[in-house]
Amino acid sequence: MAVRLRLRIRVRDRIIEDIALLNSGFEAPTPQLLIPISTARALGLWPPTEDAREVTVDTAGGPLKVWLYARVAEVKVITEDAESRDAEVDIIVSPLADEPLISDLLADELEIAVESFGKGLWRFRNDPPGKLRHSAE
Repeated sequence: MAVRLRLRIRVRDRIIEDIALLNSGFEAPTPQLLIPISTARALGLWPPTEDAREVTVDTAGGPLKVWLYARVAEVKVITEDAESRDAEVDIIVSPLADEPLISDLLADELEIAVESFGKGLWRFRNDPPGKLRHSAE
């Protein structure tokens, strides 16, 4: 199991909802959301626009060429009974990704507290004590 969250992603006038994996190993200097090309296409970010910067990032599998859009999107977590605040994020478009990935700093901005990665349990930091949420399907 893993922690997956339903996100609402807004880039300019395009808004989509998607399930994103919270990846504790995705360390970034800014709040970042890594997305596959299919999600970038839905958001009007593929093919790369003039706002994109081609960069190489280090991954567990070695260097990877991606496209970085600085502070281009707002995201929030959506649940049945609550929403997080909006977070302004950098979007990274990866040709190898098959699902969106939430960086460590983005999880902080969204006020996510993981209770169990293995069981897929989490909560918002302002949830009442003992309230557990389950990964999105």
